Amino acid sequence: MLWPLAARAQQPVLPVIWFLSSASYVAPDRELTPNGFRNGLKEAGFFVGRNVTIEPFLADGHYERLPALADEMVRRQVKLIVAAGGLTSARAAKAATSTIPILFIAGFDPVKAGLVSRFNRPGGNATGVGIYTTELLRKRFEFLHELVKRLGRVALLVNPLSPAANIEIEDMEDLARASEFRLLALQAKDEGGVEAAFASAARDRADGLLISADPFFSTRRAQVVALAARHGLPVIYPWREYPEIGGLMSYGPDLAKAYHQLGLYAGRILKGEDPGEMPVRVPNIFELVINQTTAAALGLKISALLLVAANKIVK
Repeated sequence: MLWPLAARAQQPVLPVIWFLSSASYVAPDRELTPNGFRNGLKEAGFFVGRNVTIEPFLADGHYERLPALADEMVRRQVKLIVAAGGLTSARAAKAATSTIPILFIAGFDPVKAGLVSRFNRPGGNATGVGIYTTELLRKRFEFLHELVKRLGRVALLVNPLSPAANIEIEDMEDLARASEFRLLALQAKDEGGVEAAFASAARDRADGLLISADPFFSTRRAQVVALAARHGLPVIYPWREYPEIGGLMSYGPDLAKAYHQLGLYAGRILKGEDPGEMPVRVPNIFELVINQTTAAALGLKISALLLVAANKIVK
């Protein structure tokens, strides 16, 4: 009777990787620990449930909760923090500890954001992937314009709680003045706000809509894509996951590859490497993905230019 108890007591405690994110609990569990991250861990020799454990700490869209969640991680003396919810999560983790290793995915320049001192040897306890999603807004507008042709009124949907919101609005305002279109700046920070924003865009007869790369929208992408279809709005998104479930088009880096890199880095850190010596990675490939069925439903013809530029046509 005592032998099984003794055997269990002698089992080693698995190292725990904690995911800190502003994301919502409405996301499927597989999104909280993305397949790309798990695959990177496997390549590094770590298997979830066998020799490593992953635990999510999610703010459920409430950015103000992130500092307290990061502090709780530090109190539990975790082995590694993955700040997967953008710049706000990364800053919360960085402010909470200068010793526990941190891996981040940031849409901003991580040096300008104060996460690291430089790219090649970041120093300190943090490194990760800089995906520059905010800087891609103008390129998304160009692709949307090529597909829709007439863009007299353009809507931009942002999360007002995100540090990127004002930057994105100001950038699009500058573009609107130069390109002579009317910008409709819409904000949403909860599920009801998303519905109201789409209704507002339709009421104001927006010719097209751009969605911010904020995790709040990503975890609600089924709702966002459904609202776009209901209101007949041409929308361009930051990630390929949107057009793969019926969204019109997207332009941005491959999130799966970014998380794969984090998984590789996580394995190296768990083996004892110093994150301050591991370069911040930056994607050099950005994908244009177009859903042909959705374009046809909106009465839009995919031009030869877009067919050539597209990395994937979803049929």
